[in-house]
Amino acid sequence: MTTFVDRVELHVAAGNGGHGCASVHREKFKPLGGPDGGNGGRGGDVILTVDQSVTTLLEYHHSPHRKATNGKPGEGGNRSGKDGQDLILAVPDGTVVLDKAGNVLADLVGHGTSFVAAQGGRGGLGNAALASARRKAPGFALLGEPGDLGDVVLELKTVADVALVGYPSAGKSSLISVLSAAKPKIADYPFTTLVPNLGVVTAGETVYTIADVPGLIPGASQGKGLGLEFLRHVERCSVLVHVLDTATLESDRDPVSDLDIIEAELRAYGGLDNRPRIVVLNKIDVPDGKDLAEMVRPDLEERGYRVFEVSAVAHMGLKELSFALADLVAKARAARPKEEATRIVIRPKAVDDAGFTVTREEDGLFRVRGEKPERWVRQTDFNNDEAVGYLSDRLNRLGVEDELMKAGARNGDGVAIGPEDNAVVFDWEPSVTAGAEMLGRRGEDHRFEAPRPAAQRRRDRDAERDEAEREFDGFEPF
Repeated sequence: MTTFVDRVELHVAAGNGGHGCASVHREKFKPLGGPDGGNGGRGGDVILTVDQSVTTLLEYHHSPHRKATNGKPGEGGNRSGKDGQDLILAVPDGTVVLDKAGNVLADLVGHGTSFVAAQGGRGGLGNAALASARRKAPGFALLGEPGDLGDVVLELKTVADVALVGYPSAGKSSLISVLSAAKPKIADYPFTTLVPNLGVVTAGETVYTIADVPGLIPGASQGKGLGLEFLRHVERCSVLVHVLDTATLESDRDPVSDLDIIEAELRAYGGLDNRPRIVVLNKIDVPDGKDLAEMVRPDLEERGYRVFEVSAVAHMGLKELSFALADLVAKARAARPKEEATRIVIRPKAVDDAGFTVTREEDGLFRVRGEKPERWVRQTDFNNDEAVGYLSDRLNRLGVEDELMKAGARNGDGVAIGPEDNAVVFDWEPSVTAGAEMLGRRGEDHRFEAPRPAAQRRRDRDAERDEAEREFDGFEPF
């Protein structure tokens, strides 16, 4: 038996970015030829893409953990690391992507539609990229960023124009088999249909899809039977068709009460009141079924329903039903708003947006949160004094030190950068100048040039600060 899965929880992990390389070019008679460390490669993304050949989420039910490859580290000789390979996950048309809280992240409809479920980490810059006219020999490189890691929920909502709903064994599978080329399993016992079946119907110039939704029973909207599992497949359908059994062998059932019960379940599920309805009285090839159909038809028409008497077995009344459905589908398609051209929305930051926040917690710890500070911390090799000093300079230029002072931070107070579960904590010392002492100022090696006068060093230091601010504050590693 074919297994159908329409809801899974997927654990996705993007690739980590490769580390930058700290290297110095060396050759005969030129032992210090300058930095030539390459950049690290970008980590691979995890991308969900609609594929028409995929009809179920079964593959991800059995293998829910998916990870993209990491970027390669940079190498000497200005060789950049190879980017990680993106992981493309094929999903059925109509897949909805949610977070664990139930918030919709993406609604994937249409072949080729894609969504990046986890973004790969950026590669770290090598020391060649960090060099400048004033920083001639950086003795450090930036680390690659970790890729996104998290869980997403995939829900499949069948994409069809018409949905057949009704009690188990009402003849929905038989009806879809004669209206289209679909060949669903057909039997005379309840819950024969365990998966939604799709068929394509051609009526005149209109081609539409029809879905056979598994049988509903009282309490389906609360999870009884197969109802709650498959009611979501009705949401995308433009037309609802009530298939009523006029030849049921159960003495406590009749077409009108069946209709009332299914309508109550659809109302309880919600969001389907605006769908046009058609009532199909099936199995009129049975003598008692024909009599019952003629008996209940006036009552149903008084309620405003269009009623069709058909027999899937004897192929009676199918042509009229097919064209009536085609007419409703065509009207529904014409009423849909046309897709607007893609618009680029620009959301400039406020002029007073510093890009980070400083808050004082109850235990006296000062916490810094912001995209740039947290990214810079992730890129820093804390085993390298020069890299730590470079981080300190970047934070000071961003204004973190000034904000800490305004918040009341004093020498020796604890400062954390990042979220509680993954923060770097250190004792704050204002205006600390760090770095490899043998190199003097960070990135400057006295072996490259003769000593300069003090005034010239001060001017160069100011020029270096201005240049670094312009070059790196807005720099996005590739």
